[in-house]
This record gives sequence, structure tokens and C-alpha cells, in this order.
Amino acid sequence: MTMSKKILVVDDDIDQLDHVSLILKADGYEVIRAQGQMEGEEALLSTIPDMAILDLMMENMDSGFVLCHQIKKLYPGTPVILLTAVKSATGVDFSPKTSGAANWINADILLDKPVRPEQLRNEIKRLLA
Repeated sequence: MTMSKKILVVDDDIDQLDHVSLILKADGYEVIRAQGQMEGEEALLSTIPDMAILDLMMENMDSGFVLCHQIKKLYPGTPVILLTAVKSATGVDFSPKTSGAANWINADILLDKPVRPEQLRNEIKRLLA
């Protein structure tokens, strides 16, 4: 029997946290939930996630970037998905256009909210493969 993968989900919006958690649990993943950057940082002290799914803007406008950098420093091989509603709300697109920008963002992929469950599932499977 294989152990289920642990996925850290961090979002300050409880509805979004519930939505993503339900999708992951239905697919058999173990979900570690954190409501915001501070809880996410605390969770990293007690568990090593196989993947992280982070909101971009939480307590601070750069909370997702900061947490992503912490995860990549502590656990370099851990894939990170950043979810953001910034593009739909402001028109600003954080998708990296160059390798330098991709290195700065440090996430494996950015997905726009609202993310479709099937899109999220496909990216998780791809990144955990």
C-alpha cells in the first residue's frame, strides 16, 4: 500500500481553502491546511509536504511569494503551485515571461483563480509525477 502524498494548502480565504481541500481529499491526498502565511510557516515546522498550493496575496501582498521561497529553501524539490486572483481583479499578469522572472517567482506554476478542479488535478499529477 502506498502512502498518500501530503499537500500543504495555504489561503487566507476559508472558502477557497475548503474548496481546494475538498478536491484534494477526494483524490486521496493528505491535506495540511493553513489559513494564511503565519499558519503556513508554522505547518512547515512540523511537516514536510510533498507539494504546496499557496494563495499569492494573504496577510501581505507578497505572502505567497515569501512562503514559496521559504518552502523552496527548506525543501528544494517540493513543487509549489501559486493561485492568484490578481489578474482578474487588476489586470496584472504575474506569469513569468523570462527565465529570470521564473527564478524570481520560484513557483512551479501560477494558476488564475477561480481554478477549475480538473485543471488543478492535472497540474498536481504532472508536478508529482
